Amino acid sequence: MLDKVLFYIFAGLAIASGALMVTRRNAVHSAIFLVTALLATAGIFLQLRAEFLFIVQIILYVGGIMVLFIFVIMLVNLDVALQQIQFARQKWVALIVALALSAQFGLMLWSSEKIPGQGIPVLAAPPASELPANSEAVAQSLFGNYLLAFEIASVLLLVAMIGAVVMAKKEK
Repeated sequence: MLDKVLFYIFAGLAIASGALMVTRRNAVHSAIFLVTALLATAGIFLQLRAEFLFIVQIILYVGGIMVLFIFVIMLVNLDVALQQIQFARQKWVALIVALALSAQFGLMLWSSEKIPGQGIPVLAAPPASELPANSEAVAQSLFGNYLLAFEIASVLLLVAMIGAVVMAKKEK
């Protein structure tokens, strides 16, 4: 019972902060809401007994990448004219996309009841206490089969950070 309550709290917090992240005009406020969404996701990982993903989520994403985002936001001089752009046309596009997705979701729910023998499958998840420990398996696959991709991603992050510093550097 407590697992369900905690899951719904973390999921609601992640959804609410994700929605607030994309609706804020201030980039720093958006970054703070992104940190909140990432922390809520880390809480869900901890509930699933995925300790490695929990720690990676906090250290790498919340600690590392969000600090990089904040530095980029603070270092890069945002143009005042860019902040004053009105998004009048984008509201209509967002409304049309939301209506289309709602119609598709409604059609899916309606058609799942009409087809015999079909329906929306709801699979019961095993309790978290029965899930195997995954830290060792993740580490073996990450540093075994996917070592090259891991190193390429780290080099790309380094290049992005150097690029942000170069862009923010003022010419004398």
